[in-house]
Amino acid sequence: MGKPTRWVTDTDPGHSQWYVDRFRRLAAEGADLAGEARLLDTLVPPGARILDAGCGTGRVGAALAARGHTVVGVDADPVLVAAAEADHPGPRWLVADLADLDLAAQGEPEPFDAAVIAGNVMAFVAPGTERAVLARVAAHVRPDGPVVVGFGTDRGYPLTAFDADAVAAGLRIEHRFATWDLRAWRDDADFAVTVLRLPR
Repeated sequence: MGKPTRWVTDTDPGHSQWYVDRFRRLAAEGADLAGEARLLDTLVPPGARILDAGCGTGRVGAALAARGHTVVGVDADPVLVAAAEADHPGPRWLVADLADLDLAAQGEPEPFDAAVIAGNVMAFVAPGTERAVLARVAAHVRPDGPVVVGFGTDRGYPLTAFDADAVAAGLRIEHRFATWDLRAWRDDADFAVTVLRLPR
C-alpha cells in the first residue's frame, strides 16, 4: 500500500463499519442500489469481465454479477472487502491500493472488458494519486473498453483536474452525465458520471 487514502485520514474511527451498516440497512429497506450496475450493463456485452475499482461493500459488483458478468472487486479497506465477501459471495473481492494496482500479482492476469469507479472513490484516494489511480485502472482494461467514473463535484476534486488526469492516463472522455440514470450534464450539477474509453 502507498500513501494513506482520504478514506483513512479524513474520516472518524469506525467510519468503515458505519458505512457497512448503512448499506446493509438500505438493502434491507429495499433501496435501489443498482443504478451504477444498470449503466455498466448497457456498455458491455453479456458475460463481460468487469473491474469494480473501489468496490466498497460490493453492492455494484454484486449487481453486475447478478446480471451474468464476471466481477473482480478491489478496495483498500479490508473492513469493506470483508463485508463484500460476507454479503455478496460470487465475485472475487481483493484488498489493494488502486494507485499501484497490479491484479496479475494477485492471480488476475486477464484484462477486463470494462471498469467502474463509483461511490465517490476518486474523492477518497490519497491526495496526489488520482492520475495514478486512473492509469492503473486503465492498465487493466482492454483497448476500447469503457471506464465509468462517478463522484460528487463538491468533493475537492475539480472536474478540470479529473479531465486532465484522465487524458494523461491515456483515456478518452466520451460522455458525461449528471446522474447514473443519465440525466443530462449541466455545469451546476453536484454529481458527474463520466464515461471514459481506452483508445483501440
